[in-house]
Amino acid sequence: QVQLVESGGGLVQAGGSLRLSCAASGRTFYTMGWFRQAPGKERDFVAAITWSGGRLYSTDSLKGRFTISRDNAKITVYLQMNSLKPEDTAVYYCAATGGTATRLVGDYDYWGQGTQVTVSS
Repeated sequence: QVQLVESGGGLVQAGGSLRLSCAASGRTFYTMGWFRQAPGKERDFVAAITWSGGRLYSTDSLKGRFTISRDNAKITVYLQMNSLKPEDTAVYYCAATGGTATRLVGDYDYWGQGTQVTVSS
């Protein structure tokens, strides 16, 4: 059975940092990534990384503050989030696919349960 389990969310003040982790079990994935969903909004792409280390970010601003990485031996993907802002508050979801990295929700086959990130002003 395939599972993606996120950890590392929490409450942080603006300007602070958090590191999210997502551990997969059951199989390996060519691409693993992160999406986020704020209350009342759609689920948005944050970042993705391929097995070979190719990275895709949603916008330049996130790329400057967020860094995605992975440990293939552990089948784990990480999201280092620095200089957090209140608008980063959302539930962050790990996602995975056997295909290449894209920004589309529908291209990812497996999802974690989500971890809450709250940034206070």
